[in-house]
Amino acid sequence: MPPPPTAAAAEPECPPAVREPGQRPVSRPVPVQNTAFGWPFWLTYGANFLLMVAVSLLYRYGDFVTFLGGSELNLGWIISVGMVGSLAMRFGQGFGIDVYGPRKIWLCSSALFVLTCLAHLLVNDVNGPLVYVLRVFYQSSLAGFFGASITYISGRAPAARIAEVVGTLGTSGFVGMVLGTWLGDALLNFTKIDRSHVDHMFLAAAMLGAASFVISWLATRRHLPPAKRKRLPMFRVLRRYHPGAVLLIAIATGCGLSLPGVFLSRYAAHLEIADIGPFFTVYCPTAFIARVSMRSVPERFGIRPMIFVGMLALVAGMLLFLVVRQPWQFVIPAVSVAIAHAALFPAVIAGGSGVFPARYRGLGTTLSLAFFDLGCLIGSPIVGEVLYWAERFGWPAYPTMFVVVAALLGLLGVIYAVSERRKRRSGFPA
Repeated sequence: MPPPPTAAAAEPECPPAVREPGQRPVSRPVPVQNTAFGWPFWLTYGANFLLMVAVSLLYRYGDFVTFLGGSELNLGWIISVGMVGSLAMRFGQGFGIDVYGPRKIWLCSSALFVLTCLAHLLVNDVNGPLVYVLRVFYQSSLAGFFGASITYISGRAPAARIAEVVGTLGTSGFVGMVLGTWLGDALLNFTKIDRSHVDHMFLAAAMLGAASFVISWLATRRHLPPAKRKRLPMFRVLRRYHPGAVLLIAIATGCGLSLPGVFLSRYAAHLEIADIGPFFTVYCPTAFIARVSMRSVPERFGIRPMIFVGMLALVAGMLLFLVVRQPWQFVIPAVSVAIAHAALFPAVIAGGSGVFPARYRGLGTTLSLAFFDLGCLIGSPIVGEVLYWAERFGWPAYPTMFVVVAALLGLLGVIYAVSERRKRRSGFPA
């Protein structure tokens, strides 16, 4: 792997020389303004919050698949196909963000989310192509929305503070998660779910997405598109600035953190528990507090400590699902997985995008997010298949699945640790 770019390469080019009256041209340093936190940031925070309420509401998507006559195996493959579409569009979106600016990609993705939610009202067959196509559009809209918003906000901060800014923005998702899951429980907490229940879920998500679109437009209304300049081919940029083994952690994070949002409602039904709200009610405040507490760790100590803590918490969280028997016991794995989320997401985004120059920051950000998607793409069908075959062999389905997932996540963590140890011996920085 080539050495990471220098600090100078990661920042915009220096301003031209300034000529004082009657003097020779001199180069005068221009003070860097801290524009990371301001009205654009807080409007972006609001837009992300509303979209995360909608996304968390759709954590009940498994109930929609069940209503259509599908199983956990169908659910796993629908989610996986959606991730394929999202992954395929990530790099195009990243290149588009750098060329056309985050505003256009952001608003187009926000509109696509609303249209996709409304189109789910037409789905009647779990085995038909429409449900898979809409899942691809849904995941692609989220990829574009979060990729553009994170790029927009991180582009307003120096490279050393990317993790702090991204981490602070991410707290909006934790708050939105609480409201979204409770809203989902209110709309779908019925013994028998019918068509009107699932339609109300998608209509509510569409309305929240529309409100997010308006705030996104306000947040970016003064944003200027990037200046036209010669750019290297995308794959040449990726080869030159790729972040290395941190992408394995992105895969593990995508797999582990997507599991509650996809399979938690089905696991609760397996335990004859009606509500999943308690999990996210504890998950989100814990993640919020942990994120705020750790926001300065990457700048002071690097991203490695956050990644090691996050991976240990994620593996432990998978195993702690085994102790759940009552609704309140969901708080036990919730605390551990929340700490993992708070630590891993900003660390991986910073590690994946911080090595790219500012003009390619969109591509670097979407590269990290693409590997999150890859983790979900790999993880969802693995979970579905483990559940299916465990039942066929007469094993306890969900306990078997949680142990297998914990083992796979632990293996990726060990590979990353070995890679980083070799890197440190070679003199690479954190």
